[in-house]
Amino acid sequence: MAIPIIDLFAGPGGLGEGFSNVLDENGERFFDIKLSIEKDPYAHQTLLLRSFLRQFPIGRYPIEYYEMVKKNSDKKREQLKQSMFDQYPAEFQIAKDEAWRCELGSDDFPATVVDERISRSLDGSDDWVLIGGPPCQAYSLVGRSRNRGISEEDDRVFLYREYLRIIAKHHPKVFVMENVKGLLSAKLDSNKIFDWIKQDLKNPGRLFPRLDSPTYKLFSFVKTPDDYDERGNPVYKNDKDFLIKSEEYHIPQKRHRVIILGIRDDTVYTPEILQVTENISLKSVIDDLPKIRSIAGRKILSEHKIGGRTKRVYEKLNDNNTRWGNYIGEFHEEFRNYFERHNNAELNLNGGDLNPGSNFIKQNLSFNEDHPLFIWTIDKNIGGVLQHESRSHLYEDLRRYYFYSIYSRIYGKFPRLKNIAEYSKEILPKHNNVLSGKFEDRFRVQMPDIPATTVTSHISKDGHYFIHYDPEQCRSLTVREAARIQTFPDNYFFHGPRTQQYHQVGNAVPPFLAYKIGHIVKNIY
Repeated sequence: MAIPIIDLFAGPGGLGEGFSNVLDENGERFFDIKLSIEKDPYAHQTLLLRSFLRQFPIGRYPIEYYEMVKKNSDKKREQLKQSMFDQYPAEFQIAKDEAWRCELGSDDFPATVVDERISRSLDGSDDWVLIGGPPCQAYSLVGRSRNRGISEEDDRVFLYREYLRIIAKHHPKVFVMENVKGLLSAKLDSNKIFDWIKQDLKNPGRLFPRLDSPTYKLFSFVKTPDDYDERGNPVYKNDKDFLIKSEEYHIPQKRHRVIILGIRDDTVYTPEILQVTENISLKSVIDDLPKIRSIAGRKILSEHKIGGRTKRVYEKLNDNNTRWGNYIGEFHEEFRNYFERHNNAELNLNGGDLNPGSNFIKQNLSFNEDHPLFIWTIDKNIGGVLQHESRSHLYEDLRRYYFYSIYSRIYGKFPRLKNIAEYSKEILPKHNNVLSGKFEDRFRVQMPDIPATTVTSHISKDGHYFIHYDPEQCRSLTVREAARIQTFPDNYFFHGPRTQQYHQVGNAVPPFLAYKIGHIVKNIY
């Protein structure tokens, strides 16, 4: 029997995707996700569809699925999806029972309702795994800087207690809890929040004394314990021992996250740790995708200050290949003299008739079959690539993108704002005190030969921090490129408008990292 999993705050299902691909010696799924809980409507739709696919053997998804996801019409795609669900009613019913749209900790979903749903999903099993990461915005370094610290009034600080309450009530044998790096330094009233969380996770009964909770041992996934206390609990001298640097484990991005492994005290076992691997470059995971161009949507006609704020008047641009090509030609001629004068580098623009991409592009991909992520990523049944479409940008931002990508190609690093100011202050972002040192990374090219920087939910707002390294494409990364960096398989389809797709990808745990973590948990059993 597969080991049951309950996935809380599931997002689009990154953790669940990794665990559900861990196999036993017979090639069957070792874990069975019984319940995935997520409040966001679009992420829930993504979870529902992925749960449906898990009812079929790995690599043998229905042909109707591929026909559906390749449609470029949202309306047609939804019609085919519903038809597919109708054709496989048993599999769809299991998926509906698993993917639950629910806001944990809200008045609409009281603890009694959540507990009943969990108990029904577990069906009496006490040998199960709890996974998930409570919402982390309040702990993030950026959020704390913006909000001047952490307030007890922020409910997100204590959402982990709902995770804790479920541990105390339902007693999983193992739990895996993920959160942001900022959790390690977050404080409330001069008290370290991470110390609270560790004590609570070791003994959930401290906060929920009436639930007869067992106690737990907390382990790191990347370091063996420095010692053990008198009760046999592992001791780590540094809180950073719980920090996983994803780029060290075949994830092509520098994503650093706190992930804790909890094992119920009635299980005597010291888990293995993740084995460090070589870094994977960004280029190696996205360079086989079709070349596409950006879209020039608007241009600034004028701007002036009103009450301390900048008011802009825009010109809407009619996008077409000729106009876009003219823009790139202008940028190229403008910057070529500068770079050739300073670097003696001759810049050539190959051009090409590129388009902005689409939901599905038919193409034979050339992903290296010897690549560590080849089997994990590629699904030849697609016959191309999904959700690889550029977004619209300001003309002025495209000019910056082109400068950044050319600069990084010549100098092997992305430019700082002072480097841009040396050329032309016209290209600088229109921020007050832009050269104060506070905005150095406002725009950033992702360098091809190293892992990418962390893909976060901010990628849904704009692409300035995720500029493609290829100046001919002059754009930010697409949803599929972000998904490749996050190690989502190519057949993973994200629901909702493109902004919501980016948001889901940026918030997820990299599935391939979760797969490696899943193997460590499997060995506990």
